[in-house]
Amino acid sequence: MKFLVTWSLPDGDRRHETLKGFSESDPADDQALMGDSLSMIGRWHDLVGCTGAAVVESDDAAAVASYFLNWNHVCDLDVTPVLDDEETRAVGRSRG
Repeated sequence: MKFLVTWSLPDGDRRHETLKGFSESDPADDQALMGDSLSMIGRWHDLVGCTGAAVVESDDAAAVASYFLNWNHVCDLDVTPVLDDEETRAVGRSRG
């Protein structure tokens, strides 16, 4: 399953602190936090607006929740299961 994750950093002094903390990590750190059950398809950041989005893939919703719990103390997160075009068309065809 794929999940669309959007986030925003609340107004306040922690925005720059959060950016600094993220900037000190690297892809190996991300992978260690994600484990083997979660794949990051892509992640995009709006630094001026202090928002962002990511698409992750996993068959384990608990793994998705566990990874993003690493960030919910500094940002507001929304996690939504999503379908790609092929999956959406298959659902549409199955509805007769």
